[in-house]
Amino acid sequence: MKDGEFKWQDVHFDDDGAPTPPLAAPVNRDEYEKQREYVEENLWQKVERVGKKISFTRDIVALFNYMKDGDIAWYRKGVIVVALAYFIFPLDAMPDIMPFIGYLDDLGVITALMKYLGSELVPYYDTSPLARGPRK
Repeated sequence: MKDGEFKWQDVHFDDDGAPTPPLAAPVNRDEYEKQREYVEENLWQKVERVGKKISFTRDIVALFNYMKDGDIAWYRKGVIVVALAYFIFPLDAMPDIMPFIGYLDDLGVITALMKYLGSELVPYYDTSPLARGPRK
């Protein structure tokens, strides 16, 4: 598989044949871990591919840092995983291939999540992308 190529084996299909990403909120730690792995395997390829086209790359990195923090409970990070998986998946409400507007829905999801987390997310902007959380 080439770098940046979408992994179709990670896409599940519903009864009508429509692709469905792993976007359901995790209800237990095992589901969370599975979705976290999906995000970790695919996020950086997506950011490298579209990072210059979008204005919210720093927010994506902060959310990733939050997700990696071992001090945050898995069920708090579950909503982060769903939002990042939504960002990664190219076939969402507004497909990413649509010029100019393809990332508006992604921006909406990320913005809503940032509003939800509020100041809790601020320390995660000051860490490197692969850090485990805020510096102490």
